[in-house]
Amino acid sequence: MDYTVFFILTGLLLAAPALFVPAWRRRFVARFTRARSETARTALEDALKHAFDCRTRGVACTIESIAGALQTTTALATRLVMRLEAMGLVLPEEHGFRLTEEGTAYALRVIRIHRLWERYLADETSVREADWHRVAEFEEHRMTAADADALAARLSNPQFDPHGDPIPSASGEMPAIPGEVLTAFPAGSYVRIVHVEDEPPAMYDRLVAIGMHHGLFLEVLENSPARVRIEAQGEEHVIEPALARLITAVRAPADQPRPGSFLALSAVGPGDEAQVTSISRLCRGQQRRRLMDLGIVPGTRITPELDSLTGNPRAYLVRGTLVALRREQADQIYVTPVRSGA
Repeated sequence: MDYTVFFILTGLLLAAPALFVPAWRRRFVARFTRARSETARTALEDALKHAFDCRTRGVACTIESIAGALQTTTALATRLVMRLEAMGLVLPEEHGFRLTEEGTAYALRVIRIHRLWERYLADETSVREADWHRVAEFEEHRMTAADADALAARLSNPQFDPHGDPIPSASGEMPAIPGEVLTAFPAGSYVRIVHVEDEPPAMYDRLVAIGMHHGLFLEVLENSPARVRIEAQGEEHVIEPALARLITAVRAPADQPRPGSFLALSAVGPGDEAQVTSISRLCRGQQRRRLMDLGIVPGTRITPELDSLTGNPRAYLVRGTLVALRREQADQIYVTPVRSGA
């Protein structure tokens, strides 16, 4: 065997790990650096949103409040604030920090993306309402201002997100939210919800669970320091004042139908005819479009015809065609009785 060839081959084999390790290491370092950069950006933008929220509520933005909002330590929050100050996004003041003009503009860009995403999820997808905020929290850190403008154009430049929060325009302008918190309305008031606060998430999830949403009409049955009792869509709920204060409402028009003048389609008996008055705002996106494609729109007459063995789904006669609807779908279609069957 030629020893020259042997030594060359041996040298190549021994050098191979050294040739490949740097490439692997470069990929790992690049991936790790990118992940750290994205995490740092997320923390920075979440801190700016918190500072903007503090200003809106008229409370001080402090290192402790930032640490609480971001669920981190005060040491990390301190370093974050120092970075924000170095970037010219916040300035110190007597009781904490405040946003600069540049910091305000940055915060509004993030808020705009978040609320546009929630509008998109509500109108164009079947994502559960309880998940809108969490999905938007993730996406708000991944989109550029140009991406946000494209999304806004696709949605016809909406002014409010599905919770009733104003969506900042590209120039940072926001429409005002009308109304008062629900605890401001005395018993007997009939109101329409114009805003549902989606933070803290645990309390928002409770509101979603009882069907509270933007555009819902409800009647205040009792309003006391201990509890608030309301009726909406034919159901009665008792909530604590702290939860009621997350709901902003305006008085309903005098000619708005009161609860009891309509019922859910699921409550209509077999053979009884009913006329659609509206579809619940909880029914959104693809599900709402499917019902409308089937001809289920205000004014349509519907008759329950056949039950399955379990009673769910049920077949309904809609414009001469039998349509199968599950109970949860029929619960979201509001009707008025037309006549009773024999």
